[in-house]
Amino acid sequence: MPPSKYRYIAVDGPIGAGKTSLARRLAERLHGEPLLERPGDNPFLPRFYENMTRHALPTQLFFLFQRIGQLGELAQLKLFSGVTVADFLLEKDPLFAQFTLTGDELALYQRIYDALSPQAPRPDLVIYLHADIETLHDRVRKRALDYEAPVSREYLAALADAYSRFFYHYTAAPLLVVNSERLNFVDSNRDLELLVEHIAAMRGGREYFNVGE
Repeated sequence: MPPSKYRYIAVDGPIGAGKTSLARRLAERLHGEPLLERPGDNPFLPRFYENMTRHALPTQLFFLFQRIGQLGELAQLKLFSGVTVADFLLEKDPLFAQFTLTGDELALYQRIYDALSPQAPRPDLVIYLHADIETLHDRVRKRALDYEAPVSREYLAALADAYSRFFYHYTAAPLLVVNSERLNFVDSNRDLELLVEHIAAMRGGREYFNVGE
């Protein structure tokens, strides 16, 4: 069981890394509550994957307002008496904006983000799930979500690289970098227990976890 300071844990990683699955399992294991993104609620997302340039701004703003609303409810309802595990990190939100927006649209997004983000609580621990491109691409194909059908291997590669650069410089909260190549947190209780034990033993601001090592 993690020490009491880890009341709000954020799991993040590129598409296909397994963040939602891990957030659910970890919340259940810690007798806490999951706080999950709702991509299916975003009406712009299917159009974004079909034409990223045209639909990037409304897609990004919808997600930003959705995430701010979820985190605002979390703070307002004082759910921190227990453990909350989210499958997103708000501070990573501008990564997608810088990845898909340019010029005036990016400037507009940044102004809105800067105005809203101070309202959100900061995680006590961030878990970054890393996987190679072939693994990410294979997982996206296997889950066969209609709106993800246009996602290309090249897009995933560029996105994964952006995530790597973001978390390389991330210092706002304790960070655990997890190699999810061999981490089967859906079916393997052993893998999940090993991760929980590592979280409980964390002492530094940045640590690494590889199953089997």
